[in-house]
Amino acid sequence: MQALAKLLFDMDWLFLVGTAAFSVSGYLIGVKKRFDLLGVLIVAVLTAIGGGIIRDVLLNRIPVIFFDASSLWVIVATLLASWAASLHKVYGPGMHRLFIVCDSIGLIAFSLAGAQLGIHYGLNLFGVVFIGFVSAVGGGIVRDMMVNDVPFILHKDVYGTVSMLVAGLLYAASRWHLDGTVLVWCLFAAGLSIRLIAHARDLRLPKV
Repeated sequence: MQALAKLLFDMDWLFLVGTAAFSVSGYLIGVKKRFDLLGVLIVAVLTAIGGGIIRDVLLNRIPVIFFDASSLWVIVATLLASWAASLHKVYGPGMHRLFIVCDSIGLIAFSLAGAQLGIHYGLNLFGVVFIGFVSAVGGGIVRDMMVNDVPFILHKDVYGTVSMLVAGLLYAASRWHLDGTVLVWCLFAAGLSIRLIAHARDLRLPKV
């Protein structure tokens, strides 16, 4: 029971961190596309919760966002903080770097949180990796399609690969009965480092 409580605690923090990070990345995309206030809000919200809704549908449960408003409060607080910090005025390379960092944080956080949920449901390796992957990239795909961009995952560095890697490592650790907050946040730090280094060095999978 104590282990389950710790698992849910880690998941909550990862979801909240990922939600805040994806809210900022969606906000920046909306600003870059010069959307109005409602447009920016829609892009930010869908980026932050899109993957979670798809994940919950796959797990045959009512999306958590419909009865737990904590994610919505995080989105609202993050958008207000972004506006107060004048992030909409950070044009050029500065905006892109901030977008990459926030998008990477959201990617890894949701990959691990989704993988933890898959492990909690007793899924196999494919199921855990797939649920982590969908949780992480679902919102970004919805965002990119809405703003008429090719989804980031299809052509940028090792975006999806890192998501599957950290989800797979978390599954492997659970099979070896290695768990706990330290492990989760070590995987988070490792995944984020890999993603940022890959982007900085323009590392990517071979093209067909």
